[in-house]
Amino acid sequence: MARHNIVFGRDQAVQGQNYTAPQFGQSQGGQSQGTQWSSGFDQQSPDNLEAMYARPSAGGHDTGRMTLRDALNAITATLGLIVVVGFAVGVLPTVLGLVAGEQGASAGMMLAQVSLVVGLIGGLVTALVNIFKKQPSPILVLAYAAFEGLLLGGFSAVLGAAFPGIALQAVFGTLAVAGTVLVLFRMGVLRSSPKLTKIFMVAMVAYLLFGVVNIVYIFASGGSLREGVFGLVIGGLAVVMASYSLVLDFEDVQRASNAGVPRVYAWRCAFGIAATMVWLYIEILRILSILRGD
Repeated sequence: MARHNIVFGRDQAVQGQNYTAPQFGQSQGGQSQGTQWSSGFDQQSPDNLEAMYARPSAGGHDTGRMTLRDALNAITATLGLIVVVGFAVGVLPTVLGLVAGEQGASAGMMLAQVSLVVGLIGGLVTALVNIFKKQPSPILVLAYAAFEGLLLGGFSAVLGAAFPGIALQAVFGTLAVAGTVLVLFRMGVLRSSPKLTKIFMVAMVAYLLFGVVNIVYIFASGGSLREGVFGLVIGGLAVVMASYSLVLDFEDVQRASNAGVPRVYAWRCAFGIAATMVWLYIEILRILSILRGD
């Protein structure tokens, strides 16, 4: 969320600025060699030359440039870590309840609530670091994924105690929405536009402001503005915004791979998609809790 055109737009490697290819007879430092450039082919035997020409051309992965495969590997690792950690935390109350009875279930729920708070704080901190860090860091992205796993696992466990099976429903709902967006994007049906992106950014600011107002209202009155029909409307709009954010994320991956950015930027793409998927899951979980609560 809100990372688009900031991450890649300020990177000179993507924009192609301040880069000049070395010329024949001139070193990369710009100083003339004073000699005629030679390929060195005259020193090779015919057999060696034939073997050299028979070699496959170097791809983006061989030259250290980011490819779609690199992005897919980073995305799989990041989302996979979120799923593993979230599942482990989410089943804590059930597993400890089977082992130690009611006391175990209570202890598991307490651990899940602690994980929720730790994941919320840690996820926020690592997200801000990843957003403003100029050079992507795989370790920081995976740390963010681990904290988000704690957050989602704890949140799922808490809601699961009131609404059994709601976490699994939210997982299927998230996969359905994300899968639909991906298929339509691959078909060329879904694409971003400057006008839609401006509307999206304005809507994001309004959504964040509403979130702040809702938090103040919760502490002041003990209730929530995200309840009933109004809560469903806000949740539906949030799902639409998250879906458009996924489109922007997919375009970031496509743009970065076409630009030939360094391979490490695959982790920035993975961070963007992970943040959007976490947001989408939470919104669907909230919608389901409202529907089942009524």
